Amino acid sequence: MRLLVLTSEPISAAQLREALPDGVDPAQAEVMVLAPALQASGVRFWMSDADEAIARAEEVRRSTLERLGADGVPASGETGESNPLLAIQDALQGFPADRIVVFMHGEEGDRLYREDLDVAEIEERFALPVDRALL
Repeated sequence: MRLLVLTSEPISAAQLREALPDGVDPAQAEVMVLAPALQASGVRFWMSDADEAIARAEEVRRSTLERLGADGVPASGETGESNPLLAIQDALQGFPADRIVVFMHGEEGDRLYREDLDVAEIEERFALPVDRALL
């Protein structure tokens, strides 16, 4: 199984296991971590102030790969577009996933700009099962 994991915060192997349906073991899967360069606010997004968002995404990617690897889950990763749907689309071109796992903040005040993803829209757009987990 190939898992595309979209996250805006570093996650652990335990969090990934909890997000997956029974019987799916991330240690037995090919995992690609996708950290989109999400902005803290719409103003920063529209002002094209991307440097901070890109650096943050790179740190999320790096930290998540370290955490997963330490727990026996081999993974690769990349940073992506600030629009999560475009980031997923780009990632799927080079990594044909069987399932997408989306980690997002549950509380509106904690969410980054464009982090309020609709799982049904992702499933419909990419014709893949999507699991949603809260950070």
